[in-house]
Parts: sequence; structure tokens; C-alpha cells
Amino acid sequence: MKVLVVGSGGREHAIIWKLLQNKKIEKIYCAPGNAGIGQLAELVPIGAMEIDKLVDFAKSNSIDLTVIGMDDPLVAGVVDAFEAAGLRVFGPRKNAAIIEGSKAYSKELMKKYNIPTAGYETFDNYDAALEYVKKGDFPVVLKADGLALGKGVLICNDLAEAEAGLKTIMVDKKFGDSGNKVVIEEFLTGPEVSILSFCDGKTVVPMVSAQDHKRAYDNDQGLNTGGMGTFSPSRVYTDEIAKVCMETIFKPTVDGLNKEGRTFKGIIFFGLMLTQKGPKVIEYNARFGDPETQVVLPRLKTDLLDIFEACVDGTLDKLNIEWYDNAAACVILASGGYPESYTKGYEINGLDEAAKAENIYVFHAGTALKDGKFVTNGGRVLGVTGWGDTLDKAIETAYNGVKLVDFKDAHYRKDIGIKKY
Repeated sequence: MKVLVVGSGGREHAIIWKLLQNKKIEKIYCAPGNAGIGQLAELVPIGAMEIDKLVDFAKSNSIDLTVIGMDDPLVAGVVDAFEAAGLRVFGPRKNAAIIEGSKAYSKELMKKYNIPTAGYETFDNYDAALEYVKKGDFPVVLKADGLALGKGVLICNDLAEAEAGLKTIMVDKKFGDSGNKVVIEEFLTGPEVSILSFCDGKTVVPMVSAQDHKRAYDNDQGLNTGGMGTFSPSRVYTDEIAKVCMETIFKPTVDGLNKEGRTFKGIIFFGLMLTQKGPKVIEYNARFGDPETQVVLPRLKTDLLDIFEACVDGTLDKLNIEWYDNAAACVILASGGYPESYTKGYEINGLDEAAKAENIYVFHAGTALKDGKFVTNGGRVLGVTGWGDTLDKAIETAYNGVKLVDFKDAHYRKDIGIKKY
């Protein structure tokens, strides 16, 4: 069997690493991939948004299944293009991926189907948005409507910050056309939990819980990033909360999308906040989260390819998905200056030593090969994942892995998984 994975980050590295545990896969390709992925798969020099080229490659190379990792091509309709060409593909169609592509749409869906979320208003006019925040309470949350690499969310503590944030999103267009609309939300408090889930259009199967660390620096300081580290399971997501989420959030979301004619097959990522009034949805994503994938997939016992096939075929209800009773933690090694300006091209040391370490795997995100050596090639460079019998052991193992790897100006948070909520 031949498989193509589309994407270039730690998420795609983790997906390929897990898929290769299935012996039916004789060949795996990744477009465009990165240097670390190149150790496991054949890299294809096609960008994730070059949809016609991806379709042509899949047809000419007799690809049996294509897995779309990234959000941009999903929102742009890559799955529709593959299906139109008669190709098997894992991921939601364009009209379902809108739950990530438009925060305004996702809020409207939640409102219509009584799915608990923060109160909000949507604006496409800067002056009207500013007048609204002047009359509201603080803190307040500003969200660029479209895709923004996980960085289009601003928490504003006062009017000055809100005015500057609205200007950044709607006037300066820091996030491009994603800032044509802005969603202004009430500020919720409580622990955040990430629940990724498999979905075949009618059945939704949540994965084990995870928690992400979005801010760049320790103690949740600094700018939002694409994620500085994760751990699984969450310390606070209980079986009781999971049951409430299934009844009030997960199933109503899938059923609501079906009623809207937007049947969803693929991965629905539920970003939740556990408030004093119960769990509420902060955001939806239409694909695996990164770096959550790097702690969730190492805990998966059931074969990943079998799950993908069941999602495509609509037979997820016939599959018993099992998980290891362990824990995992991932620490992101980032370039100094991320998520703003940073330098690329620094040699990465210690990868061979890390590869020999027990219960550790290093997933590549922003790496390249130069003169036969791995060098930095992005903001988030590596995800060092460790696992163990307990969460504390997994965290200790991940940080032991971090000590083995280094590059100039490397930056990482020292408090991944330390919070007890």
C-alpha cells in the first residue's frame, strides 16, 4: 500500500511515524515534508497548497490513501479535488473544514445548536468593533476570523490593548485577509483541554486528552505561538467531564454539521475550557493539532491506518479504538525570537544521541539538511517527546531528551506539564 501525507511539521512527522507501524504500507511519501521526515518517507517537492500537483502526483504514483495534515489545503478544498479525481483521501471537505476556516461560522454553528461557548459578537468594520469593546468588560478576547497559524487570538486586559489589537488585526492586517472579520468574545477562565477526535461523518470517537502551552515563555507569559509543548493525559479532564462533553459538545457538533449539509470526515479538534459553568468550546480545528499529535499518537494502541480507513469508509462504529495506559509529554525546541523574528540555518547537535535514548522520540518541525547535517529552518524546530507510566515520569523523560539536543539560540519552556490544572 502506498500512502501520501501532506504537510511539513511535527504533526506530519508524528503521523508518518505512527503509520509506519503498519506493515501493509510498502511506501510512504510526504509533500513537502522536512529533513527529519525524510528519514522515514520519500519527500515530494510539492507545496501543501499546490492542490492540482498533489492530485496529479497521487494519480501518477498510484497512491492508495492521502492524508491531509495541514489546515490551509483543507480549507482550500484539497479533499474535494482528490475525491473529484476518484482518489481516497483522509480529511474533511471544504464545506466542513469551514469550522476552522471561519471562526465567525463556527460561533454561529455553536449558537444555532446550543453548543456551550463564550458569548461573542462578530464585526467586519473596525470602528463598529471599537465602539463595541468600549462598552464591554475586560479582559476581552479578539480573534481573527480566518487561519492565522495559531497566532490570531489576542487577550486584551484593557481598552488600550483592545484598540491596539483591533488595529493589528483589522487595519494593519497582520494576519492578512483572515482579519477582514473579527470575533470579539467574552473572556472565560478555567483550565484548557485539547480533545482531538476521529470522525466518519456520523460517529465521533474522542482521543485521549491533552493540554497545550500556547504562550512563548514560562508561566504563560509572552505572545501566543503555534504551541510550545503538550502533555497527555490532562490532569483535570475526568470521565464525568468527558461524558458531559460527548452529550453537549461532540455529538451535537457532528449532528449539527450534518443538518447543515456539511458532513465531516477526518479529525475534529475540540479546544475546550473547563469553566465553573461546565465545559465550553473555545475553538474547533479541522485536523490534528500540533504539537498535541506528538503526545496523543504515541499513546495510541489501535493501528492508525485502520482508523483512517474506517473514517473514510464510514465504519468507525465497528472499530474498537484502544489506548496505552501511560502518559506522554512534548517540549518544543524553538528558534530564539520565535514567534516573531528569528534566524535559520543553525546546526542541530545531539540528534543521534536522542535517537538512542529509551522512551524518547524527536519529531522534526522546522529542519533542513545542509551539507549532510540537520539545521534549523523554522520557528518551532523540534518536538522532544517522552513517555512513561505516569505523567511526571513522561515530563522528566522529555526534559532528559531536551538535554541531549541543542542548537544556537535554542529556546524552550521549562514548565511544560507543571501546572496542576
